[in-house]
Amino acid sequence: MPERTPDLLVIGLGAVGSATLLHAAGQGMAVLGIDRLAPPHIHGSTHGESRITRLAIGEGAEYVPLVRRSHALWRELEAASGRSLYRACGGLVLARRDAASPMHGQTGFFDNTLAVARAHGIAHELLGAPAIAARWPQFGLAGDERGYFEPEAGYLRPEECVAAQLALAQERGARVQTGERLLGWQVDGRGLRVETDRASYRPRGAVLAVGAWLPGLLGAAAPPLRVTRQVLHWFEPESAGDYAEERFPIFIWNWGPAPGEVFYGFPDLGGGVKVATELDAPCDTDRVERSVRAAESAAMHARHVAGRLRGVSARVRRTATCLYTEAPGARFLVDRLQAGGPIIASACSGHGFKHSAALGEALAGWALSGVRPEVLAPFSARGLGVA
Repeated sequence: MPERTPDLLVIGLGAVGSATLLHAAGQGMAVLGIDRLAPPHIHGSTHGESRITRLAIGEGAEYVPLVRRSHALWRELEAASGRSLYRACGGLVLARRDAASPMHGQTGFFDNTLAVARAHGIAHELLGAPAIAARWPQFGLAGDERGYFEPEAGYLRPEECVAAQLALAQERGARVQTGERLLGWQVDGRGLRVETDRASYRPRGAVLAVGAWLPGLLGAAAPPLRVTRQVLHWFEPESAGDYAEERFPIFIWNWGPAPGEVFYGFPDLGGGVKVATELDAPCDTDRVERSVRAAESAAMHARHVAGRLRGVSARVRRTATCLYTEAPGARFLVDRLQAGGPIIASACSGHGFKHSAALGEALAGWALSGVRPEVLAPFSARGLGVA
């Protein structure tokens, strides 16, 4: 099999991979992106109509530079593509007063969010239950809630973002090959060699952004990662206008202090009110159950939605499943695991899409220059306990 020699090979073209390809393209180098499927698609982590974006990151202040830069990049991409990608409809984080708020591996997600906003000068309001009820009567409150409202928060359109990045990357000269599956890679005396089911490559640099397929490729060398099945539900509101984005924000609601007593949701974008929660359901990436049972939606509505989102019925408009690649503490993994090997960009742990534009920009810079950008330093393998 003849060897091909792109300057940069990007493997996996979802959120992070498509952004990397875009920011590497047009710099006078041969840039190639490959994917086993044809993004945007419904088989990984980058689909489902909407993804939350917020500047005050309760998972850790080290993510703030990424999301701030991403917001600017989404606006630039909108201007270049003519697509609507980022809607700043506002975001509300809710928790019970003086109670724990577990989310994404954090026990005090609400307090972390507020502390990050204050430390980084992020515009926000701190609200009590009466003010929340007056502004958004759609929420059925217990009366002891506190709310953090961020006007720049909102949602991204994941399929549109990926499609726009891939299209613009190709306009700038990048090549895209789909239906090509990675088999493995090795580092030898000539450098990095990457094998797929269609070709052999000797790239100058490579970025591996395969999401839920990463643990299976790394095998015994994998850091402590796991893939979980997550379910999205769209319920029909009695009055769609009550949940239009002009009247309703994205939200994350710790309605109780125990793990699992949290859910999040979006305005009605025309197909119902989308809600989901964190599910601790490890799965096999290639054998995951894609269909959603009626009992799963009924349980979601009964446990989380009923009595909390007024006028949102149990009638299901649609459902979807997606895969999260999770690391302890909802950390990211952006590092080389071996000298001369590909840069690994994965384990975005359920909150990665909002950061993906800036991750791609930084990864392209690292892969082409050989110098790791400072913004990626907090996400090394060492942070996951890997030497």
